[in-house]
Amino acid sequence: MTVIDDRQVASWPSAYRWDAVRPLAPAGFRPARSPARRRPGPSRPAGAPMRHWGTGIRVSQATHSRKPVSTAVTIALAGLAALITLWLGSLAHFSAGAVAPAQVPDQLAVIQVQAGESLQQVAARVAPEAPVSQVVERIRDLNKLDSASLDVGQTLIAPVG
Repeated sequence: MTVIDDRQVASWPSAYRWDAVRPLAPAGFRPARSPARRRPGPSRPAGAPMRHWGTGIRVSQATHSRKPVSTAVTIALAGLAALITLWLGSLAHFSAGAVAPAQVPDQLAVIQVQAGESLQQVAARVAPEAPVSQVVERIRDLNKLDSASLDVGQTLIAPVG
């Protein structure tokens, strides 16, 4: 037989008294807590639920307000950003103007494909200072090649230089 202590068991009328219900607090209301009630103590009575007060992360209690930025400051900063952009663009334009783009050579020659060579390797071998993609296109146009596959010993007309 189990004996239940009636002091721990609450019946409906005594556990849920309607006069003990607190009214709702107005919106934005936060009751002041004392430092002693902020966190549970080092020990608690057996069977009592733990109480959690917040996340444990400290938050500044100081009032924070936005400081509006005036229209004049916004326009000045936008102008400064535009000037920096123009300066960087002109710097890039004038420094890149000194380098001339490499051209595909006009002189043509008949070459033979060596073992294991691809069209890109042939282009790099015959015109090392010209852009490889442009030399490959020129070789394909001159020899009317449909694919990039080559045979060992095949003769090609290629720009050299």
